[in-house]
Amino acid sequence: MTRALVYGDVNLNVIDGSAIWVQSMVEALSSCGVEVTLVLKAPVRTARLVDPIAAMSGVTVVRPHDEGMVRRTKRALTRTQAIEIMRVLDERRRFDLVVMRGLAAVDLAVADGSFDGRLWTYLTDMAQTVTALQPDAVTQLERISAASRFMLCQTEELRSFLESAVASACGRSVLWTPTVPSPDFELPSREPLAGRAIRLVYTGKFAPLWNTLQMTTLPARLKDLGVAAELHMVGDKVHEVTADPTYAPRMQQSLESSAGVIWHGGVPRQDAMRTSAAMDVGLSWRDPSMDGSLELSTKVLEFGALDVPVILNRTQMHEDLYGVDYPLFVQGEDDVVDAIASVAQDRELYELARLRCREVSAQYSMEVAVERMRGHLTRAFPAGAAAAPALAGRATRLKVGVASHDLKFFSRMLDYLSALPEIEVRIDQWSGLDEHDDAQSQALLEWADVVVAEWCSPVAVWYSRRKRPGQRLVVRLHRFELESPWLADVDIDAVDQLVCVSPFYAQLTARRTGWPAEKIVVVPNWVDVEQLDRPKLEGAELHLGMIGIAPSRKRLDLGLDVLEAVRREDDRFTLFAKSKMPWDYPWVWRWPAERAHFDEVFRRIQTSPHLRGAVVFDDFGADVATWLRRIGWVLSTSDDESFHLAPAEGMASGAVPALLPWPGSDTIYHPRWIDDDVDTMAERILNTVHDGRWEDERRTAQQHLAESFPLEAVCASWTRLLVENASPDTAHGTLAPTT
Repeated sequence: MTRALVYGDVNLNVIDGSAIWVQSMVEALSSCGVEVTLVLKAPVRTARLVDPIAAMSGVTVVRPHDEGMVRRTKRALTRTQAIEIMRVLDERRRFDLVVMRGLAAVDLAVADGSFDGRLWTYLTDMAQTVTALQPDAVTQLERISAASRFMLCQTEELRSFLESAVASACGRSVLWTPTVPSPDFELPSREPLAGRAIRLVYTGKFAPLWNTLQMTTLPARLKDLGVAAELHMVGDKVHEVTADPTYAPRMQQSLESSAGVIWHGGVPRQDAMRTSAAMDVGLSWRDPSMDGSLELSTKVLEFGALDVPVILNRTQMHEDLYGVDYPLFVQGEDDVVDAIASVAQDRELYELARLRCREVSAQYSMEVAVERMRGHLTRAFPAGAAAAPALAGRATRLKVGVASHDLKFFSRMLDYLSALPEIEVRIDQWSGLDEHDDAQSQALLEWADVVVAEWCSPVAVWYSRRKRPGQRLVVRLHRFELESPWLADVDIDAVDQLVCVSPFYAQLTARRTGWPAEKIVVVPNWVDVEQLDRPKLEGAELHLGMIGIAPSRKRLDLGLDVLEAVRREDDRFTLFAKSKMPWDYPWVWRWPAERAHFDEVFRRIQTSPHLRGAVVFDDFGADVATWLRRIGWVLSTSDDESFHLAPAEGMASGAVPALLPWPGSDTIYHPRWIDDDVDTMAERILNTVHDGRWEDERRTAQQHLAESFPLEAVCASWTRLLVENASPDTAHGTLAPTT
């Protein structure tokens, strides 16, 4: 059984969003059959949250203060104490994953190093704007992300921000949205608003940025407009504000004595939900300084699940969720009063708000969270024996060494193989094509049962000439190696399988080298559909994208031809190129022909009336999934490619691929995505957008991708190759769907 350790740097005596997060996380893990150990930060003063958690199946609650694990039993754990207790528990019986919340606590855990690779990190207390994210904060997040198996992000906006700023978060960032529990009671029928006071409700902490002091004036202000109102406030956490010592007493006084305000104090969560369900309108109106937050309030979603429409600040995130016409968006106190008065007097407007909130909250139910958690667990703990039966029943783990000068195309396979309980993985990272630590390579050679040489480079030469008897060697050839001088130095008799990424290049390799055809197999490049499939940003259908523009054989000039052609008919189109610049590649820029080519390309961008201001160059980086959110078309205009991953990644993201016919393209991609020439490609793009077919086309592209080379299938193929040869038939045929 999978075992999880959970620690939130939060106080479970107080009902707020962070405490509810702990409860929801434990419930989701428990519902997936995970054995969960929760470590409490604070001594238990009220069991209204802790007892329901302890009653969950397979859950153990560690109470350090009651169990004599700390000396001072009245104070919350320090972060250092928490990490020490977690380490002791892990030494007693190792956990498979460690879920943590709280930036400072996670940073200490990473410094300790005991949980590296097992951390599932959830952060909300981090800078969430470019100006606030200082270099030292980026360094800290890089360190945390590198040590984490997953970075759990509350919203797509937060994930995109994190990946754009923190390279090591790319590929590790997954969604873990707020979760709304199902009420343990039947929702009450709500009597019509006409002829009675409208009932408002707020639950949570009382603090300046949450506008809770201003809320207490709402019944009196509404009374001035002739609208009878009650405000029910639930919670007992009143913030002490250092900059304003009078805030807490004023807040307390307002709760106790404001006209029309009914204060319920702190109550168990289900009781708070029962109180809210009997209300008419929920309040989540906050200070404008919070409008840039990349987080989503759990309370907002909870109100919607209870069939209670909610007052919200008008923000981009809220508009995306609730629609720009949602009637309870506000931007100030006067708006709040007007919005409440409007729905109190207009039943249809009230019903619109109620139904919209219910629809949004349904996307954040515990049932949805459990399914998402199952997906994360499957990804983190794959079943290797299911992919390769030969792995089953092994007395010892299979020792797999991976050697390469560049692992960027093998990273997800490494994550997958390292997660398999039947396999142990070690890496021999070469510093250059022909530069390595000979002792390190020799140690890997002596240790490994199987060696994977990623690239048919001098790495493959070195290992093929030293392979031990009974040892297995798998080599992957990409493209440039076919032109290299060292290919003849590979001892092909020592290679068990030579992997190519496309049928065309498999056949070309056999012809050029004369190597035995039965050793050459095809396993396509992986495409991480789960990471890439994200909501598109508005206007994506008008955005063309290219990933990589150098060297000149990538043919940015043909991409510009396409852009010019479409902009002659529709000047809304833009081309985005995510790439290093050609001068960033010394091996490109030293050639006069390359410099001349790009000189002409950039001059053309500056002078063409159809290109000026319509080409955007974005920095090269690992944040491809985030970048693709704004891209509706991914172009492949190269003279030749071994596979060209960019169109496939675009398809996974929900973009439509557009390829010119480079050699072998039709053995990888369906003919519907390959155009005869620039004009045909431009015409297809224009017609698809103007006829309203882009949405259907992108869904078809995703389907084709899923049928051809999703990450799961590619990983399964690689797992089998570690223990057995594939059929040589895999060097022929096509990867592209036939329908």
